[in-house]
Amino acid sequence: MKMNENVVKESLQTHSVVETYEEGLRLFMGHGELDQTLARLVRNLEQHGIDYMVVGAIALIAHGYKRFTEDINIVLSTDGLNTVHNELIGLGYAPQFPGARKRLRSTMDGVSIDVITSGEYPGDGKPKPVVVPDPSSASIDIDGIRIVTLEKLIELKLASGMTAPHRLRDLADVLELIWIRKLGADFAERLDPYVRDKYLELWDAVANAP
Repeated sequence: MKMNENVVKESLQTHSVVETYEEGLRLFMGHGELDQTLARLVRNLEQHGIDYMVVGAIALIAHGYKRFTEDINIVLSTDGLNTVHNELIGLGYAPQFPGARKRLRSTMDGVSIDVITSGEYPGDGKPKPVVVPDPSSASIDIDGIRIVTLEKLIELKLASGMTAPHRLRDLADVLELIWIRKLGADFAERLDPYVRDKYLELWDAVANAP
């Protein structure tokens, strides 16, 4: 197994710029390596009755913003995460390092799977009005995969970028979504009051861009 892990790591590290670009195109078209891993993961979660919600860059892609990524980010309930460890670890999935609970990987291709549990606080992890919601209440079906809704995706990214200096990319992601989806100022009413002013600030920046 260690030999296979090293081969995967070496393969990932030696991808050329062209190979990475080509994989990005396949990802955006829905048939990249990551797409295959995600489809397999979704199938396994559903077979074991585990509710889930895809977030992160894959959710951005699903909502129209094509941003390259090499890993999968999903939201599970605490019970769902326990079921993953009880029923899926060793069957195509493993912790990224000994003792890891939320950082997993596909043993077939080495793709990282990062888990966020519902109830966590985005960004700095400190208590705030915005929390990571339960998948059953904040996801929609897009091409057979449960994806976080646009409202919740933007809400979580705003709360994250507002409170964690190392997560400023989350605010840039919201800027891109506002631009690509042509969202208006009225979209702020669909968000938690905690993040509305920041949304309007970013919306104004897009609206007044040269």
